[in-house]
Amino acid sequence: MTGFAHLQIETLLGHLAIEVKSVNSRYQEISMRLPEELRFLEGEIRAVLAKSVARGKIECRMQWMGEAVLEQTLNTQAMTNLYSLQNEVMKAHPDVKPLTVSQVLSFPGILQPKTVDFDLLKKEVLEGLISALAVFLAARKREGEALASVINDYCDRIVETVDALQPKIPEIIDNIQKKLEERLEEALSKTLVERSTLTKEEVSDRIRQEVILYAIKLDVDEEMKRLLTHVKEVRRLLKVGGEVGKKLDFMMQELNREANTLGSKAAAIEMTQASLTLKVNIEKMREQIQNME
Repeated sequence: MTGFAHLQIETLLGHLAIEVKSVNSRYQEISMRLPEELRFLEGEIRAVLAKSVARGKIECRMQWMGEAVLEQTLNTQAMTNLYSLQNEVMKAHPDVKPLTVSQVLSFPGILQPKTVDFDLLKKEVLEGLISALAVFLAARKREGEALASVINDYCDRIVETVDALQPKIPEIIDNIQKKLEERLEEALSKTLVERSTLTKEEVSDRIRQEVILYAIKLDVDEEMKRLLTHVKEVRRLLKVGGEVGKKLDFMMQELNREANTLGSKAAAIEMTQASLTLKVNIEKMREQIQNME
């Protein structure tokens, strides 16, 4: 699912902007762009992101609002050494002008960075990230609820298709059975009676048995029941919530399997049309589920 959050926090080193966003992906992909001063936190930031989002292409970006403020302090020992050297130079060359303050401060080693409390900096950054993720996950949750509504609509269409087809199946099979029996009687009855010891009634009974066996193979009642069962499971997973994307992927495979079986057994235009309608709706559901965690 897509999501976005932007937050600014105050840290030891200045104002930090935290941005978290995601786009759809079947797998978890995490990328980060961090300022140099926060590279030491890369592993922990990645762990927080991985724990928060199981699926999707997630990007976390942090940048200073301006430059990172690294406090500095005077190195008194280095400054003492510098003035000592200046005195020696001025004794030898009285015409040399003394160093200005800016010249002194520009000498290497005169200014040194103040010790940073890295534990406190880490705490500030991770707490800021968690706050940004709360906004980010709320946005993803809203999108997930909208997707669940769309998928439930497709489930309704599947149920409607099955409900419309179920009452027609006995009549379809009965018509096929009668037509097949009549054609076989017409084509084979006379030949079998003339070339075997069977009576016409016995031949008719045998033809009727074969037709019944064929009709049993055409029965799709079990497939339709499984379709409805799978739809109930999809609805249950959507209601439970959480990390259901991969489970729903599997349910799409099972729904598609039953729709294909229905199509392979199709003995009337109504069954073929129902199979196609089911497959179209299942494929649309699959596309939406790719966006879910």
